[in-house]
Amino acid sequence: MQIGAQLYTVRDFCKTPEDLSKTLKKIAQIGYKYVQVSGVCEYTPEWMKNELDKNGLECVLTHIPPERIAGETDAVIAEHNVFGCQNIGIGWYEIHKEGVQAFYDRFAAAGRELTGNGKRLCYHNHDQEFIKIDGKTVLEWLAEKFSADVLSFTPDTYWMQMGGADPAEWIMFLKNRVPCVHLKDMEYGRKMAALGEGNMNMDRIIDACDSAGTEYMLVEQDDCYGRSPFECLKISYDFLKSRGF
Repeated sequence: MQIGAQLYTVRDFCKTPEDLSKTLKKIAQIGYKYVQVSGVCEYTPEWMKNELDKNGLECVLTHIPPERIAGETDAVIAEHNVFGCQNIGIGWYEIHKEGVQAFYDRFAAAGRELTGNGKRLCYHNHDQEFIKIDGKTVLEWLAEKFSADVLSFTPDTYWMQMGGADPAEWIMFLKNRVPCVHLKDMEYGRKMAALGEGNMNMDRIIDACDSAGTEYMLVEQDDCYGRSPFECLKISYDFLKSRGF
């Protein structure tokens, strides 16, 4: 497994191309080699490729507007081909309001097209995916409704915990469908924390990722509570390095 940084953590420093360029340099200086691009300013795929190459980085996952995935699939594939990103994600979707079947009807064809072009459609959970409908969680319904070659998942460890679920158990439930995982710790008060500074069993979660076939563990911290997000990413990086990564 490889480790990377989710740029959503530093989104406040990615509001212009100039700032994003500086941020990518800082991420590389911490030691990360892989990133997820989401929550940043608009960019052209050619610009992103140049910036990634310049800093020795690879983009392994994006989150983009769901309507583009469903309605502009060919263009999305072409753009991601430019900067070499295989995984294309849906970061937020209120499936429990729309319904699993409606979500399937909207995205199944796009998922198949992505797969046919060497890409993967990846769904990122929050806590809302642990709402139960007819005795099963939304996440269970998604895993059942979509075949593994059409939909993959990006489990978020913090939001799984917030949903009352065991992250390691659910990562294993989604075995071989979790190319990327968001690693995020939780401390008392349900606050997000840098890895190793919270109370979640990160070693067990990392073992589950390894067993489930995860390729990239991406560090994310949505809220750093006034602390520098770059400092938090460095603390998490050092934690993972201490685990041999």
